[in-house]
Amino acid sequence: MDTYHFTLIVEGTDFLDDDIVNAVYEAGCDDATVGVSVGVPRADFSREAPSLEEAALSAIADLESVDGIEVIRIADAGLASIPDIAARTGRTRESVRLLVEGKRGPGGFPAPVTDPSRRRHRLWYWPEVARWFESTGIGRADGDQEQILAAINAWLQLRRLRKTVEPERWEALRARFAPTLQ
Repeated sequence: MDTYHFTLIVEGTDFLDDDIVNAVYEAGCDDATVGVSVGVPRADFSREAPSLEEAALSAIADLESVDGIEVIRIADAGLASIPDIAARTGRTRESVRLLVEGKRGPGGFPAPVTDPSRRRHRLWYWPEVARWFESTGIGRADGDQEQILAAINAWLQLRRLRKTVEPERWEALRARFAPTLQ
């Protein structure tokens, strides 16, 4: 088995309370460090499992077995900045910037998920970037691990949004998009 490292962002708890920290530990999260960063409760995991998917899903289940805790996302799953892309592909930031802007390479770099007109703080969907690197022959970039985390995040986000969208509108959206998930 391999060890997988990831951070879960949670709501509904105060990881500064010793009773909650003990409950989390007893729930099977003895492989996590819990705390609060800038007011956001988080659990940093180093979990052994046969796959990243199993590690993340079991960690979510274990955390959510504690009353009041809801996992709302896996931190940084699926997203990458220019410095992240550079580090993951062994390129310089300038090299990646030139690829992004189409000034080098074959063109067609994936669109950012944030507003493309903003030069600062642009983010890309890492699995798309990894596929682009592979398909263009520019280099190897593994996006499989991030792909599964991004998929889990999508489900966590849908679960969270379902609580805030009016039932009739939710059903209309489900009717429109659920068939595309088959």
